[in-house]
Amino acid sequence: MKVNSKRNQSLLQLGLFAGVLLFINVLGNTFYNYYDLTEDKRFTLTEASVDMMENIREVVYVKVLLEGEFGGGYKRLQNSIRELLDDYRSISPNLEYDFENPLEGSVDEVNSRKELFAKSGIFPINLKELTSDTKKEQLTYPYAFIFFQGRETAVNLLENNVPGMNPELAINNSISLLEYKITGAIKKLMTVRKPVVLYTTGHEELSAIQTSDLDAELIKNYDLNRINLDSVVQINSDVDVLIVAKPLQPFSEKDNFKIDQYVMNGGRVLWLLDKVAASIDSMRITGQHLAMPMELNLDRLLFKYGARIQPNLVMDLECTPIALQTGVIGDKPQFELFPWFFYPRVSSRSDHPVAKGIDRVNFFFPNVIDTIETRGGAVRKEILLTTSDYSRYQRVPVNLTFEILREKPNPDIYNKKNLPLAVLLEGNFPSEYENRVTESLLSGLQDLNIEYKKVSEPTRMIVVSDGDIAISRLDRQTQKPLPLGLNPFDKYQYANKQFLMNAIEYLHDDKGVIEARGKEVKLRLLDRVKAKEEKTKWQLFNILFPIIGLALFGIIYNWLRRRKYASQ
Repeated sequence: MKVNSKRNQSLLQLGLFAGVLLFINVLGNTFYNYYDLTEDKRFTLTEASVDMMENIREVVYVKVLLEGEFGGGYKRLQNSIRELLDDYRSISPNLEYDFENPLEGSVDEVNSRKELFAKSGIFPINLKELTSDTKKEQLTYPYAFIFFQGRETAVNLLENNVPGMNPELAINNSISLLEYKITGAIKKLMTVRKPVVLYTTGHEELSAIQTSDLDAELIKNYDLNRINLDSVVQINSDVDVLIVAKPLQPFSEKDNFKIDQYVMNGGRVLWLLDKVAASIDSMRITGQHLAMPMELNLDRLLFKYGARIQPNLVMDLECTPIALQTGVIGDKPQFELFPWFFYPRVSSRSDHPVAKGIDRVNFFFPNVIDTIETRGGAVRKEILLTTSDYSRYQRVPVNLTFEILREKPNPDIYNKKNLPLAVLLEGNFPSEYENRVTESLLSGLQDLNIEYKKVSEPTRMIVVSDGDIAISRLDRQTQKPLPLGLNPFDKYQYANKQFLMNAIEYLHDDKGVIEARGKEVKLRLLDRVKAKEEKTKWQLFNILFPIIGLALFGIIYNWLRRRKYASQ
């Protein structure tokens, strides 16, 4: 009788335990949640991603072309994509996804898919994975297709996959940018109206040919156009970003007033300005060029907003080369590359998502930017790009010649560190025309029943002390524009386009999607040499330790059990 009672009690406890487990499982499936205990918060979605997913009312379908057996870092990338999509789906059941291998199937099916992808500019890459014992190569398409309301877009999931880069670093960069890329792609598919981006004209700004590569990228997601400020009474508030790209002629007071009131009404501006007229083309022809300060009549406007571009030329030992003719063999001129200190390779020391993690940006005759304290400190400043630790500036006017290349540079005179070349300003800007607006300036606003504003709504602008960073350089043979940022001499693709695209996206993006760009997944690399040397030791440890631990637990458990019942 006593035995049956104990058996019933044990069965009851087992049933209660199973019931609790079942209840917890049902509760977990109903109320999905997790705690991100990682140092870099890699599993925590940004507020912009959460808000976007909460507002999805129709199905978003994601097709990831990374199905298959991968090893090492690519397996980690595959798992990270799956985890991210699961996080999205935990917020909205309207997100659906599948993984598939486009290289599976018959030869005809695979070739058909390849041709279809190639028409969209999508090509496979050869993944090379090196383990301690073998080297594995595999073709794959590191892309995801996102479909929403009959529209689709492709997302490249592999970042900075360039020759010579550490594969683990490329994978890590790719994982860091997954949320930014996928959230941004879904947001663009959900956006009915494209953001409006306008270049100013009428002051000899950059032409459409000079900005052709940047424009080709902008047209994908923006409604792009050019506007002559003399032909309009005001800049409409539906203009998301205004770009002032390397003007060579001064702005009139009317044009400045239009920009000022555009900013006062929440407008965003990307300033790409040269304060000094300097040209290497003139130097190639005559051997010298007198660099002079330019008067654009924008100084007071920028000063009021919190920035001042100095009339000087920045020089940096971290610079890109130029080609100069050094002789002639037969009838063929011979060229040699020389470092040109006025063309700095600028890096970012900021954690701001506009500049964080991007490669170096190639500048051309830039100037130093000073930040100015605004009234009431209502404008926040953040330096986005700076020179290296070995830089200086040259005051103007100065006669530029190639004689500087004859002698080895003295590092002692390049003693200015981290000179600012790109600055973000955001907050409530004071109007440049407060207490000095004229009747003629007010008349245009009164005709449109628009009130003059003295202080802006919360807004932002970016000031860059070089207009040439947006120019696509020409191929010397074909005279056709090269990709923006590609240096024809050192054959390196600098991040000019990425920086400008990030800047424009941040300026117009009120929902903060670009904040996901600032996420950092720290790379903790395995010491491959040490791992190979200690391979056998850790294999034995992982096999023997659980067995020894289990044996010790059994011995101690039996000893305690015998002691308990022996005492009874």
